[in-house]
Amino acid sequence: MPTPTKGPRLGGSSSHERIILANLATALFEHGRITTTLAKAKRLRPVAERLVTKAKRGDLHSRRQVMTVVRDKTVVHGLFTEIGPRFANRPGGYTRIVKLGSRKGDNAPMAMIELVEALAEQVVAEATGAAKRGAKERAAKTAAKPTMTRIENLAAKAEEAAGEAEDAEAEGDVEGAVHAASEADEAAAEAEALAGEIGDEASAEAAGDALAFEEIADEAADAAKKAAEDEQA
Repeated sequence: MPTPTKGPRLGGSSSHERIILANLATALFEHGRITTTLAKAKRLRPVAERLVTKAKRGDLHSRRQVMTVVRDKTVVHGLFTEIGPRFANRPGGYTRIVKLGSRKGDNAPMAMIELVEALAEQVVAEATGAAKRGAKERAAKTAAKPTMTRIENLAAKAEEAAGEAEDAEAEGDVEGAVHAASEADEAAAEAEALAGEIGDEASAEAAGDALAFEEIADEAADAAKKAAEDEQA
């Protein structure tokens, strides 16, 4: 024999209580939320959640068991086709009780019981995914900072090599100008490759500066070579 529920019984007898809870469950599944006394809402909650669990199974036996409580076939159909599948991935806690204060007249505590929104799980999943994507983007930006610093250093190296090539050209040092131009070429090539990996505007601009200094160094080396050839002639 089932253990009697603690607390005062709803209605005048146990059969009356079952009918009250059945009617409340029917109204809850039909409208999604109902307002009743706090005592009835607390007694309704386990009954409604057991019915939702049976609706999640979806077999004929479960449907017949639900029909012994909810006699409205339209409500049962909606319970098995809409409400049950909505909570397919939820292990429990299909209802929520919200206290509304006391009722005028008899001062009975009132409450609203409603079916929770399954969309809340999707919102949580989307928020978690967005947080993970944001963390990955921040990690990528953090990893790109040293690379960007490296490109700027290479651009400065190419600029220094271009200056050395121009000085060597002015002094007639062909070998020094060619060596400086070679260093500028290496620095510009590495900067261009790193900028291609990052792919943003700042890195492309820094790599472009390195390439410009490379051209200056090459021009200085060519001018030094030409001047040396003219002297020999």
